[in-house]
Amino acid sequence: MIGLVAGALTACSTTQSTDNPEQQAPSDGQVTAPGEAVPQDEEGAVEHTDADHGGQSGQSDEDISEPPAAEEVPAVDEDEAPPEDYYMNSVYRIVPKEEGVDDKVVLLTFDDGPKEQAMLDSMIATLAKHDAKAIFFVNGFRVEKQPELLVQLHEAGQIIGNHSWDHIELGKATADEIDQQLEDVQTIVEETIGSSPKFFRPPFASSNDHVRQKAKEEGMLFMTWSNGSLDWDRNNQTPEAVVNNVMEQLHPGANILMHELEWTAEALDTLLTRLTDEGYTFLDPRAIDINYEPEP
Repeated sequence: MIGLVAGALTACSTTQSTDNPEQQAPSDGQVTAPGEAVPQDEEGAVEHTDADHGGQSGQSDEDISEPPAAEEVPAVDEDEAPPEDYYMNSVYRIVPKEEGVDDKVVLLTFDDGPKEQAMLDSMIATLAKHDAKAIFFVNGFRVEKQPELLVQLHEAGQIIGNHSWDHIELGKATADEIDQQLEDVQTIVEETIGSSPKFFRPPFASSNDHVRQKAKEEGMLFMTWSNGSLDWDRNNQTPEAVVNNVMEQLHPGANILMHELEWTAEALDTLLTRLTDEGYTFLDPRAIDINYEPEP
């Protein structure tokens, strides 16, 4: 299937679980938090993805122009990357490696893309306005359908993360299925933008020991989150709710979970302004040392 990426580039969107900042994804295949969401699109219809990667995702897409070839996409200049002064602790918070480094930072993340051009344009413009970078955790089937959106994120200086190919509950999958779900995203992202993801988040926070080990083998930092916007929840699908949920859970080193959703995009400018007013800065994900292990 991955061998067809070059062809996909010439052709021409899933929600997340509730969260507990102190609770890690378990190793027994169970979903981390109660009240797990069923994958839905913005209208509430259960979204279809194809486990064999061979069919359509169940949502129609308008024809788009041919994106640039992968070899023409410039790689992020590593010389511009900041020092790796931070690490992620056991409850997925971002922590300075040494005293004296600012701990009043937040990590911005967006799951389940890339989805729609207009929404992504808005999000990228807002992030640029606030000089902020984020991790966009992408699904392989979406990248296959709209690779030009991945290229757009990359060229805007945003960071790409792996969110599995089909957005399935990996904690319930076989070892072979887990391997394919992670590997195929690594491959299609590298073939599209020239580098593979360094961050991994399992859909629904559903995980087990094999998922964590596979992410590590692929050179990725496994994470869930410590601050959930609840933007996927039907009772929180307004910009005001998104902002309020994040601010109520705010803490130094917050790993903020959001999604590529219309109301989240609308909330983003207000949210980033509020965070700045509270004295927080937006962490460049590349400042996280993905291999760091603190001394016991």
